[in-house]
Amino acid sequence: LVFVYMVLAAQCESFLLPLAVILSLPAGVFGSFLLLKAMGLANDIFAQVGLVMLVGLLGKNAVLIVEFAVQTQRQGATIVESAVQGAKARFRPILMTSFAFIAGLVPLVVATGPGAVGNRTIGTSALGGMLFGTVFGVVVVPGLYFVFAKLSAGKSLIRDEEAEPLS
Repeated sequence: LVFVYMVLAAQCESFLLPLAVILSLPAGVFGSFLLLKAMGLANDIFAQVGLVMLVGLLGKNAVLIVEFAVQTQRQGATIVESAVQGAKARFRPILMTSFAFIAGLVPLVVATGPGAVGNRTIGTSALGGMLFGTVFGVVVVPGLYFVFAKLSAGKSLIRDEEAEPLS
């Protein structure tokens, strides 16, 4: 988690904006555990593998929105306009990839036969989290971006840093 945070901090050139990405992930984790509980499945190694996959995909979606918002803000837009533009521009691609992934998980969720419990657990874990995380993520991430961009407005990582370097 610390390593991912540091990589995101270097990418965004901010210590606060990566928190918008990281704090958007619990919605998906909650959805994963909710569907596991509703289906009567255990939190075992299969569910945890699904969670790792889920966190990667939801993190990618959040990074797409935040990165687009940062670029829009650097072009002169306000923080609110940047958050809205980031959500609008990435909404369709995020929904397309997320729902394609969810559709691919359906055979795992309804699996029967030998090894079905493992397949159902990993599929249910990823499906519940991806569904919940996608639906709430497209709303939560721009809101979190707004909060953390407001907190970091006018501050740079390095004092006297030039916005347009010579190199």
